[in-house]
Amino acid sequence: MFTNKKTRTTLLKYWTTRYVLTLFVGLLILGICSLWWIRHTALENRLTLMEYIAADTADRIESGDRKNDLGRFNRKLDDRAQILQMNKPPELYITDLDGTILNPRSLQRGPQPNEQPIFSLYFMPDEILESKKTVEKFKIERTSVYAVKKPVMYAEEQAGWVIVMQTSSNLTDVNQEYRLPIFLLLSLGLLGWLIIYLLLKQILRPIQDVANAASQIKDGNYEIDLNTVAKEKEIHELLISFEQMSTKLKLLEKLRAELLAGVTHDLKTPVTSISGLVQAVKDGIVSGEERDEFLDITMKEIHRLQRMIEDLLDYNALSAGAFTIRNETCNMNELVQDVVYQWEITLNDKVNCKVAVPDVTIYRETDPLRLQQILINLLNNAYQALSFDGTITVTLSNNEIQVIDTGQGIPEKEQRYIFERFFRGEQKKLKVRGLGLGLPFSKMLSKAISAELILKKSSAQGTTFSILWKK
Repeated sequence: MFTNKKTRTTLLKYWTTRYVLTLFVGLLILGICSLWWIRHTALENRLTLMEYIAADTADRIESGDRKNDLGRFNRKLDDRAQILQMNKPPELYITDLDGTILNPRSLQRGPQPNEQPIFSLYFMPDEILESKKTVEKFKIERTSVYAVKKPVMYAEEQAGWVIVMQTSSNLTDVNQEYRLPIFLLLSLGLLGWLIIYLLLKQILRPIQDVANAASQIKDGNYEIDLNTVAKEKEIHELLISFEQMSTKLKLLEKLRAELLAGVTHDLKTPVTSISGLVQAVKDGIVSGEERDEFLDITMKEIHRLQRMIEDLLDYNALSAGAFTIRNETCNMNELVQDVVYQWEITLNDKVNCKVAVPDVTIYRETDPLRLQQILINLLNNAYQALSFDGTITVTLSNNEIQVIDTGQGIPEKEQRYIFERFFRGEQKKLKVRGLGLGLPFSKMLSKAISAELILKKSSAQGTTFSILWKK
């Protein structure tokens, strides 16, 4: 037999890996979006600060408050740059209308020791002066910069410009702000992995128990005890179904053993009886009326043996699908009455059997031969359950045929197994020989003719079987 030697990954490892991969991909996308938003927000805030500085400087120059103004503005730039965590504060320039820078380096904060100035400008580029936008991005000395400009008014006329500039890299440098979201995303990833691992481990425990139990059943051990306490509905149903399957397999194994013993006994008994009776007739031990009586008993045993063999062959043929259904339009009123009448005349004993059909004739597409087999089987079972004064009633309605008896009923603990093959109740084993295939065979026939055979009710007062058709 071919065996697949490919190494299989455990369910825990397989799904944990995929869940974690999906989680981290999602967190990575979320992280990229978050970092972009942080960078974008930082840029907007810093540009707003530069606009405020430019507008404040222009207003102070216009009001004539020039006493150490540039030094104070530069200190403001330093302070606000520190608040916004910028590596270098922006640079402030005051120009005339032609673009000549009026605040020399000495009035600016000036480069600190070992610090290089951002720009080396003496004239403001024309593209900045001619731009109609207050805030715009430019290229100066091959460096991307943002420039914010505000007009300087004197006697209600523009006298120049206040321009605040900062490099794009300094404005978008938010490394310190990245630490918190990165830490949070990594923590969420690790926490998510841990939760997924623990949850999967809890879910997989009952599945592993079921797998181990299936392995035991494969080895022939049907004594399975699963812990059926599970919070999840689906897993609880899985455990319950598996335990029920195990119980059913155990029952079938028991029935199989009983079948072997029962069939051996049931076949051996009539064969032994037939052999003895025929031998007695052959040897001339009996003669006359006694000889005829022995032959009658022999024929009864032969018919019983034939019936058991036919039941087994019919069930096997039906199970294998080796049978045909020939549907035709049947007058159900006449069909039911004819079947009951034919069954009654084959009995040696008198039985109180009633048939109730509606006044309106019911027609149905069905196989009359298969329906007759089902009804005769149900009538035989009802007859075997009757006491000396019992009755059998067969009722017909639009979508149902009921076979009702007033017998001793089926014990409640046996009712769930009556349609199992080879099952026979304890009381029936003592009264009737057989293989326990009558009801399973009838149920399969019912399904073949698009009907359903059910045990409607059973108690000490009697039993009701019903053949139901779909509406």
